[in-house]
Amino acid sequence: MNAVWRLLRLAVRYEFRLWRSLYRWIFRRPEKLHPGDRTFGYSGAVMTLMWVFIIVSAIEIPILELILPWDLVSNIVLGLGVYGLIWMFGLLASIKVLPHVVGEAGIRIRNGISLDHTVPWSAVDTLRVHRRSMPPEGQTQVERTATGATLSLGLASQTSIDVLLREPIEVPVRKARGVAVTELRFHADDPEALVEAAQQRLAAYRAAVH
Repeated sequence: MNAVWRLLRLAVRYEFRLWRSLYRWIFRRPEKLHPGDRTFGYSGAVMTLMWVFIIVSAIEIPILELILPWDLVSNIVLGLGVYGLIWMFGLLASIKVLPHVVGEAGIRIRNGISLDHTVPWSAVDTLRVHRRSMPPEGQTQVERTATGATLSLGLASQTSIDVLLREPIEVPVRKARGVAVTELRFHADDPEALVEAAQQRLAAYRAAVH
């Protein structure tokens, strides 16, 4: 029973954050950031695919309304279809309004409302731009080696930034649960700009602590 309630709370929280993202996207309410923080988008990799899903879903709704002969079933399907369409807009909104952030605290890596994790500068060794295509094993992949583990947080089966870590850290994603990783890979639409901003912040952090 506790597991059921935990899943229910997670589902409610997920839905709330989804609708909040849609509200902020529609009414152009960006999140409040600290002075000097810079944001970097990552939606370009999945934008075309998401719009295809949205358009196909929008076309299906009136078609099902016309072909289903039972009024009750037709109304239920119509309601579910409209809700699903709005839900997909919310998912798209979350990717747009929750970008990566490079700031004083570190690199805040995001994937909509599914991931929000800040890697502190104290844990970062170096960063580099490295565009990779991922094998077909999911968007989150863990590769274990003799020297540590690499966590890839891909979008559209690709990553474009490598973060080499000074010490192993745990990232709160299901596939990496309990695994301390020594390298993080993720995607940004403009990896060069993100890496440049991060390197400047990293150099300022190191100058401040030495």
